[in-house]
Amino acid sequence: MFNRNQAANIIQQQGILPLYYHADADISIAIAHALYKGGIRAIEFTNRGDKALENFQLLVNERNNSMPDLLLCIGTITTPQDAYTFINAGADVLISPVFNADVSDVAYMHKVLWIPGCMTPTEIHIAHNAGWSLLKLFPGNVLQPHYIQAIQPLFPSINFLVTGGVDATEESILSWLKAGAVGIGLGSKLITTSLILENKMDLLTQMAEKMVQIIHDFKENT
Repeated sequence: MFNRNQAANIIQQQGILPLYYHADADISIAIAHALYKGGIRAIEFTNRGDKALENFQLLVNERNNSMPDLLLCIGTITTPQDAYTFINAGADVLISPVFNADVSDVAYMHKVLWIPGCMTPTEIHIAHNAGWSLLKLFPGNVLQPHYIQAIQPLFPSINFLVTGGVDATEESILSWLKAGAVGIGLGSKLITTSLILENKMDLLTQMAEKMVQIIHDFKENT
């Protein structure tokens, strides 16, 4: 398992966190391999369906066998029970759409990185006081890049990962990075329904490579 600092560094250095859920185990694993082949070393599998735990455990086994340097995050964690369950299943990182003090305590006790979802300055302040400095700004399509520019002077020691409404385009990604985000989460805009239905995993790999290159070039020039 990756420790908190290692996990945070991987996500921040990568600058992109692909996220998805699929009820089919084979498809879930195929997506992970396609992203990994494209240079992705951190993914978020979301806890949004009946097969979430079962398929996440299969992803952990597959990672251990063939992708040992892949950071596996579990998203949509909203209860301490789910936090316990997925930590025991092998999650390296917990990600939530909200701040929940009980989830925070579980992550802290198990020395696992938790990325709580925040929107308002008050929520950001509460999460930071609880000991977390990598936060998820959500939903991005409501907040927009100028929101980070407005609040960053108030929270200079906090790093923001933005999800919700980010497009898989250079313009969208760079707008957030230039505003000060350390990374962006990409779900259905990257892992599209058509790619899955048409089994175009090679195209997903190419798209992942493109996203990784966009972020690499940005960081090299800033």
